[in-house]
Amino acid sequence: MNAIRRGLSSAVVQAFLVVIGLVWITPLAGLFLSSLRSAEDTAKGGWWTVLTSPGQLSFHNYSALLENSGMTQAFWNTVLISVPTTVLVVVVAALAGYAFAWLEFPGRDAVFLGVVALLVVPVQIGLLPVAKLFGQLGLFGTIPGVVLFHVAYGLPFAVFLLRNYFAEMPKEMLEAARMDGGSEWRIFTRLVLPVGRPAIASLAIFQFLWVWNDMLVALLFADSSSQPLTVELQSQIRQFGSNVDVLAPGAFLSLVVPVVVFFAFQRHFVQGVMAGSVK
Repeated sequence: MNAIRRGLSSAVVQAFLVVIGLVWITPLAGLFLSSLRSAEDTAKGGWWTVLTSPGQLSFHNYSALLENSGMTQAFWNTVLISVPTTVLVVVVAALAGYAFAWLEFPGRDAVFLGVVALLVVPVQIGLLPVAKLFGQLGLFGTIPGVVLFHVAYGLPFAVFLLRNYFAEMPKEMLEAARMDGGSEWRIFTRLVLPVGRPAIASLAIFQFLWVWNDMLVALLFADSSSQPLTVELQSQIRQFGSNVDVLAPGAFLSLVVPVVVFFAFQRHFVQGVMAGSVK
């Protein structure tokens, strides 16, 4: 009897998870099907009509997307903003997190408290002052300017996250490595980074998704030659009646890249989220 109850409970849970999965994936599937329909078909009915009329589907919209210089340039701008930002944040935060966790230097705790205090500073507060500074430095309206802003505002949380993760590592493990003659750099690269891979992967995913989907910072700091996909799509929406054949595949492209990145690092992400929850 208990086995039957456990079987029914498991079946109910699995059915519930399947329903949740279908609800989650339906908007993505709908956007993909819409990106394969012509503007005329889109004006006649919703994407679900392809279930009865599959002849509507074609890859003509993606050909038009590749021929749209604004959309293709915006895509590569997004890559040039998101990838360097993620790499810089992860590298600097890993170095700083290790220093705050295991190196002794004057004012370490005070500096770390200052970094933590920056977590409560809203992004909106720094927009105008930093925009003025970037204008004086010649960085306003450029991709490096957008990258630097994202790095500056992404580091406090990144340092806080990795410092706390690194601090949970067994002290005896690091002391044994030092007794064996290992330098701090060797300990960091050969011991701390491999052990901290789940947290680093989780941070990389969060940072990449935040920057890839950002529009507020890009609207202010990027000009027409450096604007990412989010800004380009927003400008395309104003002309929705005449360019839906480009807007739909562009929106799907903007959505599918973060989804692919998330599932590619899903195993490390789950390990990072669960780290420390089970001793």
